[in-house]
Amino acid sequence: MNRERFIRERRKDWGRFEQLLGVLQNLPERQWRSLQVAELARLYRSICYDLSLVQSREWGSRLEEYLNDLVAGGHNCLYRTRPASVASALEFIAIGFPRLLRQRWRAFALSAALFVIPFVVATIIGIVRPDLAVLVAGEQELQESLKSFSSELYTATDERYTGERSFMFGFYVNNNTGIAFQAFSLGALAGVGTCYVLLSNGISIGLVQGAVLAKGGATAVNFTSFVITHGSLELTAIVISGAAGFVLAQSLLLPGERTRLESLRYHGRESLLLALGSGVMLVGAAVLEGYFSPLPIAPLFKYLAGALAWLLVGLWLGLAGRERRVVVDSAGGVQS
Repeated sequence: MNRERFIRERRKDWGRFEQLLGVLQNLPERQWRSLQVAELARLYRSICYDLSLVQSREWGSRLEEYLNDLVAGGHNCLYRTRPASVASALEFIAIGFPRLLRQRWRAFALSAALFVIPFVVATIIGIVRPDLAVLVAGEQELQESLKSFSSELYTATDERYTGERSFMFGFYVNNNTGIAFQAFSLGALAGVGTCYVLLSNGISIGLVQGAVLAKGGATAVNFTSFVITHGSLELTAIVISGAAGFVLAQSLLLPGERTRLESLRYHGRESLLLALGSGVMLVGAAVLEGYFSPLPIAPLFKYLAGALAWLLVGLWLGLAGRERRVVVDSAGGVQS
């Protein structure tokens, strides 16, 4: 059987499965009809086989992705056990969110490249030509930043820390979530808007960072020890928001075997979940930036905390929710 014949013969079942899935996902379980559930379960098993066949014969990543989405949707529908709650939300953040991000690693990689490369290049340029930072930050704001990092933000006896931290927490949440929302929502413009947000922010942040580092001495130490901890969540979340924007763009530009509306329904939800997860990360970053980063403690302790934060974020996003991969060979044996 070739690919075209396979699609012709199986398309009807796939369409019926999507139809049933759409009906049951929008109904409480008490309203499910047993015949519908039985049919969905039967189609789910057959589509699992279809997916394994497509994977083994390498009939194209788009077809494989389409069937994989059907299988994932069927699994979530058939095996859901409870309505949304605080516990399920925490479970999503701890396990579901990093798992979804790994499934969309291509979008994440593209977003990371568009943000990190300009950021690194702009930082180097900012160190060599610190005057260029004025183009993105403005003369007054840049001078205020340089002045603030020329000495410790707060001292052990400075009462400003207690009064300002809540205000700064709110400011950081508003500012960072604004950037992330733009990176996500502008994905609807064929991804062009997302590219612009990532590139422009990578360049702006990099130039300002380079200008501060060019001062050297206590200024550079105070700055790096201030940003290293909360940056693990903040910068990563901006990249993930960009990935969410690219997933949204893909649903419109490359619908695969679906119509654009169906593709938007499936992948739009994934995009939104990625954006929500990055929003939670940004709130966490704002807590650290407002309450921990300005603490009057030795820079060494902040560097250690920052290294630990980056490690934990990497382990969380890279390993949380991983499952053993089970492969059934041609003889029917199971390998893990």
